[in-house]
Amino acid sequence: MKDFQIPVESFTLPNGLRVVLSRDTAVPVVAIYLVFDVGSRVEVPGKTGFAHLFEHMMFQGSANAPKGMHFQLIESNGGTMNGSTHWDYTDYYEVLPSTQLALGLWLEADRMRGLAVTQENLDNQRDAVKQERLMSFDNQPYATALLERWPELAYSNWQNTHSLIGSFEDLDAASVEDVDAFFHTYYAPNNAVLVISGDFDPEEARRLTEDYFGDIPAQPQPRRPALDEPSPAPPAQGRVVDALAQVPGLVLGYPGPARRSADYFTLVLLDILLTAGESCRLFQALVKEKQSVIQFEASLGWPFASTMDYREPGRYSIFLLHNPAVTAEELRRQVEAEFARLASDGVGEAELERARTMIRSSRVAQMQSCLSRATTLGRYMLFDGEPDLINRDMQRLLEVSADEIQDLARRLFRPDEIAVLHVVPAAMNREEAGAQGETA
Repeated sequence: MKDFQIPVESFTLPNGLRVVLSRDTAVPVVAIYLVFDVGSRVEVPGKTGFAHLFEHMMFQGSANAPKGMHFQLIESNGGTMNGSTHWDYTDYYEVLPSTQLALGLWLEADRMRGLAVTQENLDNQRDAVKQERLMSFDNQPYATALLERWPELAYSNWQNTHSLIGSFEDLDAASVEDVDAFFHTYYAPNNAVLVISGDFDPEEARRLTEDYFGDIPAQPQPRRPALDEPSPAPPAQGRVVDALAQVPGLVLGYPGPARRSADYFTLVLLDILLTAGESCRLFQALVKEKQSVIQFEASLGWPFASTMDYREPGRYSIFLLHNPAVTAEELRRQVEAEFARLASDGVGEAELERARTMIRSSRVAQMQSCLSRATTLGRYMLFDGEPDLINRDMQRLLEVSADEIQDLARRLFRPDEIAVLHVVPAAMNREEAGAQGETA
């Protein structure tokens, strides 16, 4: 496809750092994206939360850029920056005027080479993570249910079930030696991908990358834990009473396919048909017609991943906030009726073409941003080893047929492998308990 030919060049430094370049001179900005192959699923019992803690530690200063300087230099030069922790990776980015490419690369290399892992920084960031958990996690409706209870219910392997943000006990027990070992194990060049996207000179970018990152020593490749889940997945059902929730919620999850398998591509289109936009099937049937659902979201890998950064094992899951007058059991039957309709009647060509148009337009729009392009390329390189898949996957998605979608709908939505979570507002729970007491 002519509008989906993203320029891609890649090479690997002798120390193992994989580098991807994608030049686009439309806007005089450049994105620097550095992604490390470490997320919460590589953690071990007793050391949960290390991946997220380390995201915070990476902003506490390095050998030649004391604490606060990274932010100061980026912001004073008109840039933005951030980092985030995920199930399967941790990433960092800077978006800068194209004249400041060297600055961004130097800052990233300096902290990869010599992060300031000190007791003071550890204590500060341990407290910061605790406050973040209290403010953005424990005090938010649905957060505990979806981010802690759901993985415990949906998966069996400890690597997949434990909390991404970690426990207070494990954070309190973390020592400087523990954190330093984590840094040297996972924040090595041979465990990372660097992407430069936007307005830059490729020869200069290659030279700067070699100069700044080339002498950082590689480390032994980290051991990867087994993430396998039992197959077939046992059905599971749970219930969480949420003191902060105002309306009830329902999560339905089904075992997902292997990344880049035929079913993976088919599921991307199936998900659009079911959940994307106001023309999708669930919106029309449950929000507009039955008025049983207030809002919903779904994804392959939800809530920890999307189709772009999905790494199996994972589930295709749907989270629905629903009308309190509709019970969770009634809503489940309504959702499953839509699944059954897709499996029995299939999808018409006009509806399928709308889904194709939607994914095509959204992906093209995303690639207009140098940061979105960089993150996409980085994940392709990290997960698949082929950044040029950015130019090939669109055609593969557009080739998904109506028959493939119908066949997958018949096989995917199996009641004997479903995980179900009910989130009940505390007020509703008290009303139910009172009513049962009166009946008794």
